[in-house]
Amino acid sequence: MERTLPKNYNPKDFEDRIYNNWEEKGAFIAVADKNKKPFTIVMPPPNITGQLHMGHALDQTLQDVLIRWKRMQGYSALWLPGSDHASIATEVKVLDKLRKEEGLEKSDIGREEFLKRAWDWKKIYGGKITEQCRKLGDSCDWTRERFTMDEGCSRSVIKFFVDLYEKGLIYKGNKIINWCPECKTALADIEVEHDDLNGKHWYFRYPGVNGEEGLVIATSRPETMFGDVAVAVNPADERYKHLIGKNVMIPLINREIPVIADEHPNPEKGTGAVKITPAHDVNDCEVGERHGLEKLVCLDENAVMNAEAGKYEGMDRYECRKLWIEELDEAGYLVKTEDVVIATGKCYRCNSVIEPMISDQWFVSMKPLAEPAIEAVRTEDLIHVPDRFEKIYMHWLENIKDWCISRQLWWGHRIPAYYCDDCGEMMVATEAPTKCKKCGSINIHQDEDVLDTWFSSGLWPFSTLGWPDKTEDMDYFYPNDVLVTGYDIIFFWVARMVFSGIEALGKVPFKHVYVHGLVRDGEGRKMSKSLGNGVDPLDVIGTYGADALRFMLMTGISPGNDMRFKYDRVEASRNFANKLWNASRFVIMNLEDEDYEAFKRGVDINEYALMPEDKWMLSKVNDAAAYCTEALEKFDLALAGQKVYDVIWNEYCDWYIEIVKNRLYGEDEESKRTAKLVLVTVLTDLIKLLHPFMPFITEEIFSYLPKAEATEENPENFLMKTDWPLYDEKKRFEKESSVLEICMEAIRSIRNMRAEAGAAPSKHLSAVIVAHGDAADRLKAGERYLKSIANINEIVFMDNKDELPEDSMSAVIEGAEIFIPMDELVDYKAELEKNTKEKARLEGEIKRVEGKLSNQGFVSKAPQKVIDEEKTKLETYKDMYEKVAARIAFVEKKL
Repeated sequence: MERTLPKNYNPKDFEDRIYNNWEEKGAFIAVADKNKKPFTIVMPPPNITGQLHMGHALDQTLQDVLIRWKRMQGYSALWLPGSDHASIATEVKVLDKLRKEEGLEKSDIGREEFLKRAWDWKKIYGGKITEQCRKLGDSCDWTRERFTMDEGCSRSVIKFFVDLYEKGLIYKGNKIINWCPECKTALADIEVEHDDLNGKHWYFRYPGVNGEEGLVIATSRPETMFGDVAVAVNPADERYKHLIGKNVMIPLINREIPVIADEHPNPEKGTGAVKITPAHDVNDCEVGERHGLEKLVCLDENAVMNAEAGKYEGMDRYECRKLWIEELDEAGYLVKTEDVVIATGKCYRCNSVIEPMISDQWFVSMKPLAEPAIEAVRTEDLIHVPDRFEKIYMHWLENIKDWCISRQLWWGHRIPAYYCDDCGEMMVATEAPTKCKKCGSINIHQDEDVLDTWFSSGLWPFSTLGWPDKTEDMDYFYPNDVLVTGYDIIFFWVARMVFSGIEALGKVPFKHVYVHGLVRDGEGRKMSKSLGNGVDPLDVIGTYGADALRFMLMTGISPGNDMRFKYDRVEASRNFANKLWNASRFVIMNLEDEDYEAFKRGVDINEYALMPEDKWMLSKVNDAAAYCTEALEKFDLALAGQKVYDVIWNEYCDWYIEIVKNRLYGEDEESKRTAKLVLVTVLTDLIKLLHPFMPFITEEIFSYLPKAEATEENPENFLMKTDWPLYDEKKRFEKESSVLEICMEAIRSIRNMRAEAGAAPSKHLSAVIVAHGDAADRLKAGERYLKSIANINEIVFMDNKDELPEDSMSAVIEGAEIFIPMDELVDYKAELEKNTKEKARLEGEIKRVEGKLSNQGFVSKAPQKVIDEEKTKLETYKDMYEKVAARIAFVEKKL
């Protein structure tokens, strides 16, 4: 193959090619190898409705870094990909398509045909996001790709449901739930998002019966008054004690309801009296259950008023509210209106305001399942990174309510409950019964509802490995090792996986939960369609390459915290890739056939006559290997990535390559050969350390480098399947490293003095170094570096300052002070010419400003602020003039 890297770094030339080659050659496939330790991550399954967004890019790159690292460490590393059927989201997409293209509702075509359309939609669009994942570089085992509604996962869901039902942990009940009138389905509490919206409290008078004393209540939802069954007051509220047990009338409806005593009303909130509508408010429902009150429903599933609303029947809730308030006001029952901010529950999918509603639904009894999930954190069987998220996890589980798992949708896992049409018997089973177990009838129908998407997602870590069957994958790859997720779905998903895994298999599904934040825009705002500030990862990849995007994301994140997306940081990552490309190209261009043959045979770098700079560079990479491994073990991915960046950019490119150029171009063949072997050895280890972060450029560079023969384990000789660099005590060269470090500090100081004095880098200088003890020894040992790199002709070492040059610039470094004669630093002729021009310029400015200030026309008309500014300018110019004049006098003495 061609042994020279192309001149220009262009990721479009090789990223797709490399990925296709990896996948075609099976590089991502994990094997249940008893001679290796397993390492497993399951990909949080993206919705089939979605496309890759920046949050996905962050989440998946984090996983890919971990999986590539562990693969190189010798683990049998499985990253299992898949997608989620996304019940509500997909149904909405398919229904929208049906309406737009055919003008039909799902009821027009029936369930079977609608599901056929949904599966067709999944075939067309479901694979889109997985193709985008490939663009990012995800090294998933695509041969194991799963879908939450594939045959295996569906069987797992049904089995788990039946198991919980038989244990009494799943039940059907008539309870208050969150209802979305747009999606026409129940929602779990965590699927309701709360927004603070401007609203109103209307205060209405509820009169007493037969002219007796009544009271005033406040409500933000007057339309629910048709479902009122009581008014509650706090038993400690002295204002209402005498009314407890009496009845009041609902205004205009003229239905009597009791005044009851309950701890729920807050005497300091509103009037202290609360209308109780058990069928349409969660808190009211709890009050109603404590007092045995009727649950009177006045709204239907479309948020339309029913017969209980009388003449308002068939009217939308908000239209009814408006007219009902007007009627109550005209009748004299409206006492006042108050502007307030109300926490309003909305559907997390369609953003419609939800309605609390009494409904027959399926529920999971959560308390028995939550306890083991809580205990897993207490015993550290489950560890959150960072650990502050354990408090959020624990708080939610400790205060958990039963989970409503039924959804009034068609797309999803249909609940395995069957009803006899003749006797009403309900049967829950993994297989559809052929006849009623009670009466023997064959007239049986299945429950119409499907399960909450999160029910199936909660089984993802083990359903994807074959559960409930005892498979080889289950035995080897379960439990998973790490779950990578955003903090926004700890409740939705993480907690559900934990209690489901413990319940099904008796152990936590993963050891660590790595929690990351959100990717925000450059101003710190959440990316959203409404703000128009979203950034498409594929656009970034198209412009800068996947490696640049990945590296920007990885070095900009810290566990649990949000990060800001900034294009200048993507550009900086691209510049880093370009720097690495050019350095690699330089190394490869200097190699010969014998160098490739040497690495094929195997190179032991310690057998060569290493120079101090070689040992220093080897030490740097050795230390970086230890540092990166430790950082990755702690999930500090940004620190590991930054460390590799620093060593590549600073030590390898800016120092080592520059130092060894003289050897590469010199006559000493042994020294030249050693320099090349070290260049290749170090570069190979550096791109190995960088590979998890920037897999494409590192794999491409590796393909051009000399290397050992392919092995049975790595027949294609892919970098991604080579060994992760390990710390080697033999490569710890402290003495030589200390020499290079102090010399580099001295060189930086000399360069700074040159810049300050305006001396060109090519100008030859002499230097005096005053140093003692160890610092003096190290600087003397590295004298050749000071001369060759800092362009110093002569160095005089002293142990005191008695005979220093009379006029010199100096710099202090560790244990030493460096002096350079001013006569050598400064070109006095050029300095005189430059300062003479500056003197003339300043004379002109002084004359101009003095003329302005002596002009009475200007002084009499200009604002005082402007005059003061001119006076300040004059003082500044005069001060500068004095300094320039003094500098000219000094330089003239030197000439």
